[in-house]
Amino acid sequence: MFDRLEQIWKAKDLRNNILFVLGMLVIFRLAAHIPIPGVNVVALKNLFASNQILGLMNLFSGGGMENFSIMMMGVAPYITASIIFQLLGMIVPKIEEMQKEEAGRQKINMWTRYVTVPLGALQAYGMITLLRRGSAGILGEIAWTDLALIILTITAGSVFLMWIGELITEKKVGNGISLLIFAGIVAGLPTVLKQIILTFDQSQLFMLIGFAVVSIITVIGVVIINEGQRNIPVQYARQMRGGHSFGGTSTHLPLRVNMAGVIPIIFAISVVLFPSMIAQFLIHAKTAWVAQAATATITLFNNQLFYGVAYFILVFTFTYFYTEIIFHPNQIAENLQKQGGFIPGIRPGKTTSDYLANTTHKIILAGALFLGLIAVLPLIMQYFTGNQVFSIGGTSLLIVVSVVIETVKQIESQLTMREYDGL
Repeated sequence: MFDRLEQIWKAKDLRNNILFVLGMLVIFRLAAHIPIPGVNVVALKNLFASNQILGLMNLFSGGGMENFSIMMMGVAPYITASIIFQLLGMIVPKIEEMQKEEAGRQKINMWTRYVTVPLGALQAYGMITLLRRGSAGILGEIAWTDLALIILTITAGSVFLMWIGELITEKKVGNGISLLIFAGIVAGLPTVLKQIILTFDQSQLFMLIGFAVVSIITVIGVVIINEGQRNIPVQYARQMRGGHSFGGTSTHLPLRVNMAGVIPIIFAISVVLFPSMIAQFLIHAKTAWVAQAATATITLFNNQLFYGVAYFILVFTFTYFYTEIIFHPNQIAENLQKQGGFIPGIRPGKTTSDYLANTTHKIILAGALFLGLIAVLPLIMQYFTGNQVFSIGGTSLLIVVSVVIETVKQIESQLTMREYDGL
């Protein structure tokens, strides 16, 4: 480990990239503590501590929502916009074709940034209205000019955070959006540990042991599915050029069990929180059937069984969905054929593409089931213990471990590339 750290420090450009990312995370954490005036912060923190749905929303804002800061919406608007365009890619053929080309992906990224702005404003207005209607003493009546200024400030904070995330991603030492969520989770650990120490008594001993066991199982499970892969053998045909023989080598094509990384978890949480957020916004509607529907939705999602099943299905579905977006067997088969490579026993071309697609679906089935089970494992513990900290803590741990593994792999690949450059 120390040798790797020494290599990172000696590689000037990589060292500068990591320091830049750390600097951006520091700026994010400072901005997350800049509050918007006019809110009772103590009452707001008590509300988030007692509500599981709001607690998970606060998770994505890195604690900014709990502080009612300029970053209170976090990266949620950008994630929502990304989900919209990736779903459109499955429906609209033109967008699907654009996703396969670099120029098309850049244009979709530009559209995603544009859509983030109105989504950020809409979500900010919804959250402010929820706080004004739902809980007395948190946010009182404010003038429409002040309301417009607050919404503009929160939207600007989300756009600024989106920009920071993209700057981090460009440095190729981790996914920017995932690292921002990771930084928000890690920043809250000292506060959680302090509360556990100050409020500890012997009756909580078994609960803490259970949480530790669940945490260890989650870490082990995430590492297994992120590191697991199947190696597909690839043989390159021997060719003669100018009296010299080329090729004839054997290698393998690695297919990872979980190609999507932490993205399915982030997408699943964003989607599962959306109905409850809208329902809490409409719970005080003047129309009776709208208020009743909102109340029924909140009751339904507060049911741990339904919430866990929906969470599992979304994680499972998004694992397949995102894998289909990033893994293109047709393109891989075409590249192998152009380079004179083939899979032993499989004909080049479409047969190879079908073989890779079928093999990937089988591998991802195990990965998606495993990832879904790990995601709902904290909810199972919550059912037996009656303590909601397990659900939020388990989700946080799942994201943290996945982001750390992804970031370490990207740094390792940067070091490996520099070793090849040296040779």
